[in-house]
Amino acid sequence: MINPNFFFRTKLLLCFLAFGVVLQSCSSDDNRINNPNVNPISFSVNLNTNLPEYSQLQFPGNSVYVSGVGIRGIFVINTGAGIRAWEATDPNHVPNSCSTMTLNGTEATCPCEENTYTLFTGQDTAQELPYTLVEYRVAENGNLINVSY
Repeated sequence: MINPNFFFRTKLLLCFLAFGVVLQSCSSDDNRINNPNVNPISFSVNLNTNLPEYSQLQFPGNSVYVSGVGIRGIFVINTGAGIRAWEATDPNHVPNSCSTMTLNGTEATCPCEENTYTLFTGQDTAQELPYTLVEYRVAENGNLINVSY
């Protein structure tokens, strides 16, 4: 005969295991928050894809640079799976006069050190640098894209 406490203990163990899996699967912003080089500032900007300067965001693989927001502006890309937005200053050195990156299609390059990052993932193309691009929040509502921090 099986002890009834065996089933209770088994269910309790399974609940703890499931809870542990859920906690481990939560994403983290540690790479963005713990970056000593970049301290993002609060902002919110709306981009209307019906306007000519942002209309290319209606199509996958296209990106734009938006100045006047964030630290050195932002890069916004339509990845095909959604819109992503990134800080335009190189995350791997302190912002200075040459740390504003330039947009080259779906990549951003820092003129100081030639660091190049893909706007699809935010990682450097050589995958050797300690920090990825700083990502901003994006909310889409019809033809409006809101980017904020």
